[in-house]
Amino acid sequence: MASNRQKEITAAVADVDFDKNDYRIDIETSLGNISLNLFSDVAPGHCRNMIGLAKIGFYDNLIFHRVIKGFMIQGGCPDGNGTGGPGYNINAEFNKTPHEPGVLSMARSTSPNSAGSQFFVCLDRHSHLDNQYTAFGKTADEASLETVRKIGSVPVGGSDRPRDDVKIISVKVVATPK
Repeated sequence: MASNRQKEITAAVADVDFDKNDYRIDIETSLGNISLNLFSDVAPGHCRNMIGLAKIGFYDNLIFHRVIKGFMIQGGCPDGNGTGGPGYNINAEFNKTPHEPGVLSMARSTSPNSAGSQFFVCLDRHSHLDNQYTAFGKTADEASLETVRKIGSVPVGGSDRPRDDVKIISVKVVATPK
């Protein structure tokens, strides 16, 4: 298992205040930019986790390792194959957010409380994911959704991995006062 990054994350989010700020994650990819508004009102633990991972540079230079046309694009695995994480897990925060195009959700194993760093963004409506996976954000604008769709249409090989790497160049956190 990867080294546990929990202490780094806790320190990185010490100044995060969901009462005072709204938060957005900006992902620069090799195929365009994706801005994601975070839903701290329904999944504060997941939002805090992703903010912390972004702040320590965890996602920088990773890839979207899994792309399933019409379903989702998945990234956040430090090993690039869907098996890695930050060395800890976070508890599920199931909520009423529907898994529709542009929704940000956390990947996990069969255990509901096994999420770590891997996330996915939906390409279409998938009601079977509702209340089974923690949705915690959504694309901030049409340009971001178009980038998600562009990534979602790349040719893939075995294990739904893009034939040509789609890179996450950097992930930044933007806080906006309420």
